[in-house]
Amino acid sequence: MNFELSEEQTMLRDAAQKYLRAAYGFDARNQIVASASGMSREHWQRFGEFGWLGLGLLEGHGGFGGVVELIQVAEAMGAALVVEPYLASTVLGAQALTRAGSPAQQAAWLPGLASGQRILALAHGEADARHELSYVTTRATAKDGGWLLSGRKSGVLGAPWADGFVVVARTSGAVDERRGISLFLVDAQTPGVQVAGYRAYDGSRAGDLVLDQVVLGQDALLGVKGEGMALLEKLIDLGIVVACADALGAMDALLRKTGEYASTRKQFDVPIASFQVIQHRLVDMFAAVEASRSLLMMAALHAEHPDAATRSRAVSAAKAAIGERARFVAQQAVQLHGGVGMTEELDIGHYFRRLTLFCNLLGSSDHHLQRFAALRAPV
Repeated sequence: MNFELSEEQTMLRDAAQKYLRAAYGFDARNQIVASASGMSREHWQRFGEFGWLGLGLLEGHGGFGGVVELIQVAEAMGAALVVEPYLASTVLGAQALTRAGSPAQQAAWLPGLASGQRILALAHGEADARHELSYVTTRATAKDGGWLLSGRKSGVLGAPWADGFVVVARTSGAVDERRGISLFLVDAQTPGVQVAGYRAYDGSRAGDLVLDQVVLGQDALLGVKGEGMALLEKLIDLGIVVACADALGAMDALLRKTGEYASTRKQFDVPIASFQVIQHRLVDMFAAVEASRSLLMMAALHAEHPDAATRSRAVSAAKAAIGERARFVAQQAVQLHGGVGMTEELDIGHYFRRLTLFCNLLGSSDHHLQRFAALRAPV
């Protein structure tokens, strides 16, 4: 198989890296994180102008490209520590509409998502779910030709900025059954919708979504009633692939920055990079980054696999393995920088936080090892 990027994909990657290095430096990023909103609408709309927010969406609504294009931009964003909700909106939220939305829902939302005018978040996790997607206590009951939605969602990525939510709710069955799960499109301004936002460990924003007797029309349903589990799994698998690309960008940046530091930091009047033990640790970091790159490509190539078990098995393998390597690279970078590695003034500690959050994002390494073992390999 040919694993080389096409000319268009290479140009997309290079353009993303060039813009973010020039306009999204560490100091500028810290100002965004410290601001009241916690994100830059100006940057977000620029992302839309560049076409990054339309990746994977329908061409008729401003979209183009697919998974390979998504991970090129995501890797550049990870290297720049971008806090805007690329994973939350462009991947998880917008892909739900792309794959299951009605023509009216798509026409109402996708152009604004692609241009950066609107943000859509996926609200699926709950406090007691422990990464199990089928554990859903939020309920949607039919009422007066529409729906009545009640429940609470935890850890919703990008929730404070969202103009709308794709909410996972149960329309039938027990709290842990696979059947009976449905997805609903909910405007953030709907009465009964409340967001309790907070700053995440890496400086981005997330929140808890409270749904108190929210009245929705019949047209709020995404896809087929009670059969949303397969779509939810596909969305989360795609989100994991993009999150792995973001982590790879952060890991690669840590490797580069640690190598540069070791070449200038001196002990006994010589750079510490001349010490064999330091060289060995840098080589181990390099090996972890390159192995993660291969694992990411493997997962990306399986992201649209027609067999759900094959897709999920590949994605879980990548998430578990890249998670272990991300932790290793982050720890090595901090240790090789010494005490300065954890200061607020240096970006190394901020990369450490991003990779630490990644290790538990959309399922921990232990969760995905168990999921990998539970999925039967094809004969």
